[in-house]
Amino acid sequence: MEKLASDLFRKAILNPAPPQDFALQTVQQAIKPQKQTKLVQDENQLLENILRTLLQELVSAAVLSGEEIMQYGKLIDDEDSHQGQIPRLLDIVLYLCEKDHVEGGMIFQLLEDLTEMSTMRNCKDIFGYIESKQDILGKPELFARGKLVMLRTCNQLLRRLSKANDVVFCGRIIMFLAHFFPLSERSAVNIKGVFNTSNETKYEKEAPDGSSIDFNFYKTFWSLQDFFSNPASLTPVITKWHKFASSLTVVLNTFEAQPLNDEEDNAIDLDEGASNFSIKYLTSSKLMGLELKDPSFRRHVLVQCLILFDYLKAPGKNDKDLPSDAVKEEMKTCEERVKKLLEMTPPRGKDFLHSIEHILEREKNWVWWKRDGCPPYEKQPIEKKLAQDGGRKRRPRWRLGNKELSQLWKWADQNPNALTDPLRVRTPDIMDYWKVLADDMDESAGIEAEYHHKNNRVYCWKGLRFSARQDLEGFSRFTEHGVEGVVPLELLTPEVRSKYQAKPGDRSKRAKKEEAKNSLQQTECTQIETHTSETDVEGTRNDPEASVTLVDADATITFGNLSQSGTPTLDEQLKQNWDTDGGQELGQIEADTEVEPGMIDGDMDAEVDLDVVA
Repeated sequence: MEKLASDLFRKAILNPAPPQDFALQTVQQAIKPQKQTKLVQDENQLLENILRTLLQELVSAAVLSGEEIMQYGKLIDDEDSHQGQIPRLLDIVLYLCEKDHVEGGMIFQLLEDLTEMSTMRNCKDIFGYIESKQDILGKPELFARGKLVMLRTCNQLLRRLSKANDVVFCGRIIMFLAHFFPLSERSAVNIKGVFNTSNETKYEKEAPDGSSIDFNFYKTFWSLQDFFSNPASLTPVITKWHKFASSLTVVLNTFEAQPLNDEEDNAIDLDEGASNFSIKYLTSSKLMGLELKDPSFRRHVLVQCLILFDYLKAPGKNDKDLPSDAVKEEMKTCEERVKKLLEMTPPRGKDFLHSIEHILEREKNWVWWKRDGCPPYEKQPIEKKLAQDGGRKRRPRWRLGNKELSQLWKWADQNPNALTDPLRVRTPDIMDYWKVLADDMDESAGIEAEYHHKNNRVYCWKGLRFSARQDLEGFSRFTEHGVEGVVPLELLTPEVRSKYQAKPGDRSKRAKKEEAKNSLQQTECTQIETHTSETDVEGTRNDPEASVTLVDADATITFGNLSQSGTPTLDEQLKQNWDTDGGQELGQIEADTEVEPGMIDGDMDAEVDLDVVA
């Protein structure tokens, strides 16, 4: 059966028609699936084995023929055909995966097998095919099935390539991964911040014979690369920082002592040398003098210093990873010297420094994003939901602007007395209003805290307004106990009531202040009335006729009732109550005096008569 299926696909590869015309029919003839348009798991595995075997046979045939793998089977005189047999096979499988006829990860598995069976020269053509199909491979239905296989394929290619000789190809792979995977993909981010310490810079340890340069400076200069490759090792051990700082000071002093000429004929054109760019510089001691005169070389070293300083100052580090204050001051001084040298390095030193500072400033955003766990920030577009009939749904129009006002107006038309009904606007009783919150406060009710009425701001706001009008005593407990303290104590259970009930003798400072003020006023009133009485008595003694007249006319009205009943005067009662009770509030004294109207009348008449006598 596998042989028959392989032959069917060989014939399909030679078919010049588009894959959608024959791909599904070929699968149905080769596998005879249970479903007409989609394979089940066992059928997918069988088809994958057949295609991988066929791909291996085609690669072997291409190697034996000496042709390029991606060009194998292409006729030279056939101008219409621009693909070989292997790209044609990949197109057929890609169509089947895109239309969900077969498992979506099958195309990624074939591409991985193809790169493993090919040389690096052929892998460039294979990767060119992958780049051309990037939009289709990146669709969500395919990306979810094959992203890990594609990542593994690209990493294997990077390990096989030379970082020094295949720089362009490595860059193509990295750029493809950057476009293929979303920015928030954690597999593409160095979460732990691990440095590539395996990237060692080898240089001469002993001075060669006949060397004309300062070999100590040569070793000091290239030893900085050890610190640049692992900046995290500087802060824990202070001796390493001192060694790095001393070496960097020597290099900066040399750069400042040998400034570059800004003349066009002596300055090296960096744009022309961009095509000859290499990832690493040569470390031969014989080239040290020439490299120091190269602006590009000097800029690379100075930018490495800024990157290291930026890492040490990066936010979000632990206290143990942060540099000390002395290191920060020293680092600030070195950073200023580095920036000044970059500004002096031709050509366009100021513009170059501005660009580097802008890049490092943007890098801080990525540092914070990675420190926060790389949260996804892509937002899916919101699809507008259309009505069932396909047209735009019209908003309802109301007579008075909205549904509530229109409904209220409708009720008024049906019931003319609706607006004049006295029960339409009625303030509820606080006992009824706070009952639901009192039930929430009862622990035996088992109501969860998130469902308590105290979390409803509108309910609490209305209740406070009602309590301010009807229950000032309960409203005063709001500052100490919050909304739950405003609930009337009669509604609470004994256990809950004990938390909010005031203790005997425990009064607020404001109440004590008011009491002291009232007692002082009462004392002053008593003294004034006593002084007035004494003055009137003396006046009466001096004018006996007036006194006799006063007694004859008003004795029965003023003093008669008091003397006959044996009841003390108001002043005596106030003094007696103050001595016995330790000073009651003025409101309580007035309440006691209101019980006996005759006493009040007598006192008032006495005061009037005393004024007359005076």
